[in-house]
Amino acid sequence: MSFGEAADILLSNWSGQTRIAALPDAVRPVTRQQGYDVAAAVARRSGSDGAGWKIAATSEAGQRHINVEGPIIGRILKQRLLPQGSSVTLGDNIMRVAEAEFAFGFGKDLPPRAEPYTMDEALDAVGSLHLSIEVPDSRYSDFTKVGAVQLIADTACASWLVLGPAVSMPWRHIDLSSHVVKGYRNGEQVAEGTGKAVLGDPRKALAWFINEAATYCGGVKAGQFVTTGTCIIPFAISPGDKVTIDYGELGTISATVT
Repeated sequence: MSFGEAADILLSNWSGQTRIAALPDAVRPVTRQQGYDVAAAVARRSGSDGAGWKIAATSEAGQRHINVEGPIIGRILKQRLLPQGSSVTLGDNIMRVAEAEFAFGFGKDLPPRAEPYTMDEALDAVGSLHLSIEVPDSRYSDFTKVGAVQLIADTACASWLVLGPAVSMPWRHIDLSSHVVKGYRNGEQVAEGTGKAVLGDPRKALAWFINEAATYCGGVKAGQFVTTGTCIIPFAISPGDKVTIDYGELGTISATVT
C-alpha cells in the first residue's frame, strides 16, 4: 500500500477542514503497523516529524468515545502545539471537547529493544512533567465507525495541544493515580477526575506508550514529550469559551476557544 498517498489524503482533509468516510480501499491500512506507518508519513509530510506524542483512549470513556478496545498513540504536529494561555481555533472541529492530560517530557532516548521497558525505566527517562489541554478532532466524518487502525493512521484524533511549561515543584513523590483534576468552562466547574482514569495511573500509561512506540514507531527521542490521556470525561466547548484545568498543587493551565 502507499503510505504517502494515504497520508496526503488525510493531510488534505486536515488543511481543508473536510472529512472522509474512510481511506480508499487501495491505500487503507489494515494492520496496526501499517496504521502507524501512515501516521509517520503524515508527520513527515506536514514538516512536523518528532514534535511530540499523544495517547488516545486510555480511559473507558475515551475508548467508548472513539469505539476502540484499547489505547492507541499518535503524533502531535508542530504547528498544532500551543503554549499556556493560547487561543485554540475550533473551525470545523467535529469533536468540540477539551481534555485534561498529564504530559511527560523525555530526557533520554528509548530505542526499540527485545524486552519491554519497565515503569521504573520509563520514569527514569522522564526529564519533566507538564500540564496540558488537548482539543482533539478527526478527519473522518464518523470516527466511531472506522476502527483503531484507521484512527491510528489519522494520528489518533490529534488536533490542538496546549502544553504548559515544566512543572517547577518536585512531583515524583505525588501519587498521580489519585491526584484530582478539575475542568472549568467560563469559571464554572464542569468536570472532575483523577489520574486513575488513565490506564489506572498516568505512569502506567507512560510505560505502555514507550513500549508501543518501541514496537511500532522506532522508539522515543530525548526532547520529545507524550501526553497520556484525559483524566476527566471530555467536556463540550464552543467559540468564546475559556477553558481552565486545575491540577491542584501542580498548578493550572488555560486556553481560550475561538
